[in-house]
Amino acid sequence: MSTQVKPPRTVGAVGTSLFQINGMIGAGIFALPAVLVAAVGSFAPVMIVIGAILILPTCFVFAWLATRFDKTGGPVLYGKTAFGSYAGFQAGWGRFASGIVALGANTHVMVGYLGALFPALQTAWIASLTVFVILVLTTLYNILGMRSSVNALGWLTVLKLAPLGFLVIAAVIGNYNAPAIVLPEFTETETIILLTFYAFIGFEGVVVPAGEMRNPKRDLPRVIMITLTGVTLAYIGVIWAYMAIVTEPTGNSNALAGAADIVFGEIGAIMIVLAASFSIMANTFAGMVVVPRLSYGMAEQGMLPTWFERIHPRFLTPHNSIMFYGFGGALFSLTGGFAALAAASTLTRLLTYVISAGALPVIEKREGGMNWLHLLFALLSLASCVWIASNASAQSWLTFGGVFIVGTVLFLIARRGSDASPEAE
Repeated sequence: MSTQVKPPRTVGAVGTSLFQINGMIGAGIFALPAVLVAAVGSFAPVMIVIGAILILPTCFVFAWLATRFDKTGGPVLYGKTAFGSYAGFQAGWGRFASGIVALGANTHVMVGYLGALFPALQTAWIASLTVFVILVLTTLYNILGMRSSVNALGWLTVLKLAPLGFLVIAAVIGNYNAPAIVLPEFTETETIILLTFYAFIGFEGVVVPAGEMRNPKRDLPRVIMITLTGVTLAYIGVIWAYMAIVTEPTGNSNALAGAADIVFGEIGAIMIVLAASFSIMANTFAGMVVVPRLSYGMAEQGMLPTWFERIHPRFLTPHNSIMFYGFGGALFSLTGGFAALAAASTLTRLLTYVISAGALPVIEKREGGMNWLHLLFALLSLASCVWIASNASAQSWLTFGGVFIVGTVLFLIARRGSDASPEAE
């Protein structure tokens, strides 16, 4: 199990897009339409566009950075190249730590959806055992190879998006009319903007497994922007269909199932519940593929012990990193202690965004070719992140601080116990 062995480059443009689609679309697309419509009425589709505009500068930053790197690590490499190993580590650590915790939390949500169809899953110990088994099996499956993981992710993507497509088509060809767009009170819009931003976070995971992509410098930039456009249109389509079908919208998170029930009857409601379950499963599965590559990339850069860098001799996957992430998430799923960390997951992602946005102009200046358009977008990304962070709760900040400190301690241990990679010049 030599650490010199590298995973093969097997992922093309389609597989790359699956990472981003499933990183951005989880349970939110099934709950957010009803919540937005209840909050701002017919202005809801416009709010999605506003959310996309807020995340757009950061997407451009990652797209431009992706043209410079073809190794695994994504933000870890961006931060290290610009600011040194510690910044690179923190860019990856927060996302990795929150991912372990969210893994169990998200799977609990999926089992909760399935509990509507299988009442036995409503029993607490059965639900917890089911979550644990799902995470263990998913972990073992991901060790079998990147190609098989991408194929499974493709099928999960079809299973989760097809029912939503049927719902939109039914609203188009049926006798349904959405209300005209009406501008809400500004205070209402300001409150809900955070929620629309959250709908798009998660796109950054697509750059992490660049070392296993055939042509990441070419594929990643266009995949990031095309997929952002596609996800925005998907949200707009589903929200429009919901408004057209449901005459008295509610903020209930299961309201989309009610819309399907109106169009297709009970089978429609079941279809949406299953689609939501598959969507969460695909989101979790994508995380299982992407996030372990963060710890692998950090180990490759000398930021974590070399144990995380080991490659399976047969399947050529970073099996230790995958097992640590998957089994860690499975163990957290058996406790109730992950709620506070999950609440801080947005802040940890914002740290990743901030370091990456700061890295772009620094790297370009060092290369002797400062691009003023890139600098403008980097500043817009930083401003967006700061504004979003200013709305976080005190508890989220405290938890974020704890994650930050724990990461610092692990970083120092790794640096003392192994030969550190040289700093970026």
